[in-house]
Amino acid sequence: MNTISFAAQILSCYLLLLLQLQTTMASAAPVFTGVFDHGSHGVTLVKIDEAPRCPSAKTKGAPPKPLLVAAPCDAGEYPVVVFLHGYLANNSFYSQLFEHVASHGFVVVGPQLYTISGPDTTDEINAAAAVINWLAGGGLAGGNLPPGVAADSTKLTISGHSRGGKVAFALSLNHANTSLPPIAALVAVDPVDGMAAGKQTPPPILTYKPNSLHVASPAMVIGTGLGGLPRGRLFPPCAPPGVSHDDFYGELSSSPARCHFVARDYGHTDMMDDVTPGVKGIATRAVCLSGAGGRRPMRRFVGGAMVAFVKRWVEGSPELLEGIRRRPEMAPVVLSVVEFSDEEAMAPNQ
Repeated sequence: MNTISFAAQILSCYLLLLLQLQTTMASAAPVFTGVFDHGSHGVTLVKIDEAPRCPSAKTKGAPPKPLLVAAPCDAGEYPVVVFLHGYLANNSFYSQLFEHVASHGFVVVGPQLYTISGPDTTDEINAAAAVINWLAGGGLAGGNLPPGVAADSTKLTISGHSRGGKVAFALSLNHANTSLPPIAALVAVDPVDGMAAGKQTPPPILTYKPNSLHVASPAMVIGTGLGGLPRGRLFPPCAPPGVSHDDFYGELSSSPARCHFVARDYGHTDMMDDVTPGVKGIATRAVCLSGAGGRRPMRRFVGGAMVAFVKRWVEGSPELLEGIRRRPEMAPVVLSVVEFSDEEAMAPNQ
């Protein structure tokens, strides 16, 4: 009996020590890493139809393009993040990314700019501008959001992926046929300006001159290590060198703030949903080279980096972005480049 009692005491001490160790390790984990996980808000995802060519009283106030909107379920006023889809992609391919960002306290608006499009991006630049002005005019106030939820369009971020990243740059550089409200921040995810240097799609954004892109807002460029590589012999790279993230970041003027991350082991479409249905969805995997770890790690990183950047420059909370800057090894992907405009490039995990 004494032997059993002694063993029980030893086991209790061991379990208590293990619990204390786990608690210590949890408390030592950097707080900023939570930005890579789902935030504290529940999220609702809503589709809003575009205004018909012959509007009626019922459709008055509808947006100029179909929208996919992710919003927190909790009552409050939240900054708006507009996200522009990539070439021939559906806005629904980014629904999990939208939900991630919205769960941290943002209203994410993804317009479907077109179904089929040629090389010229002029129409989608103007279409995106029309959506932004609709938002600035209180377009989401007409019962499109959960009860008690309001969109603060005075704090508006423009973001986009691939060709949508180019369009986001174009809007920030005043290429639209109409004026826009002030833009609080710019985020470009693996932006692409054409097929190759000298083969840009109109209107060209890159000038191949350092510091030539004078964007008025803070800007973040996220690149992929595999985007510049072809998937076999039949397909060109989805983010060709000479017209992709390195070039966009290299041409950004140093003021205001800018930063650049590159996810070494992931491809051009790896921030999309786990399942992208239809012919277009199949093409996102068949045409572009992808990483081996599935899409979730890259999506977590892109979502977390977007949240950290917007919270820094829209809400004035620098700790999350500073955490990524100082502890890039804590990101869910290996970052081969972590670069900020006020310091030399860092390559923490080559």
